[in-house]
Amino acid sequence: MEFFDSHCHPQFPHYDKDRDEVIKHALKESVFMICIGADLETSKKGIELAEKYEGVWATAGLHPTAIPQQKDFDSKTYEKLLNSEKVVGFGEIGLDYYRTEKIEDQEFQKQKFKKQLDLAVKIDKPLVIHCRDAHLNMIQLIRNYSLRGVIHSFTGTLEEAKKYLDLGFYLGFNGIITFAKQYDEIVKYAPLENILLETDAPYLTPLPFRGKRNEPAFVKYIAEKIAELKSLSYSQVAEKTSENTKKLFNL
Repeated sequence: MEFFDSHCHPQFPHYDKDRDEVIKHALKESVFMICIGADLETSKKGIELAEKYEGVWATAGLHPTAIPQQKDFDSKTYEKLLNSEKVVGFGEIGLDYYRTEKIEDQEFQKQKFKKQLDLAVKIDKPLVIHCRDAHLNMIQLIRNYSLRGVIHSFTGTLEEAKKYLDLGFYLGFNGIITFAKQYDEIVKYAPLENILLETDAPYLTPLPFRGKRNEPAFVKYIAEKIAELKSLSYSQVAEKTSENTKKLFNL
């Protein structure tokens, strides 16, 4: 039985002491993974890992909260990275109003995101979208483009979930659903064919390991929780979510 961790960050400093062991352990457990870039440096490092390991892929992107430090989104540099052989998606990109409270900073973030969406149309690769406390603006923006992708770590409302599903996007669920019951209804509602498994490792560790560093191998606990909530078998969830990941990212 195979699993896909569609969103993890093994290139982050949290794994500097045991990165190879963590990746090899996940692969031994039949967990394949996509290393998600959050800025230029982590995008490049993720690509290096993808090129080193079979069963590992990467994305390139600029997290919304990283934009103010970098002042602008360098389309040409990212376009070059996105054309790398083992880069399968564009992200994580998006909007984050939780950490960006000033209206002028939110507007700046929106303008840079529009620039990223323009590049997404050009390169025709799926989006990995980060959205926190900004779903209304996000839905308004992406509905103007003919794009595909996943809403990573979905923590919006049921109504917002329905709107993303109507636009053809996938919803990414991670360890949050193992300890936060407010998302049970959304997981139950979302069709299995529109769900991706993710860990967001090293963050958002699922039960029973909450409080410890997360790892891609822990994605199995997300599958278990989804199976429980949807009254499906563990194998059904593993098989369909793996199929979904392959389909979206053309693996």
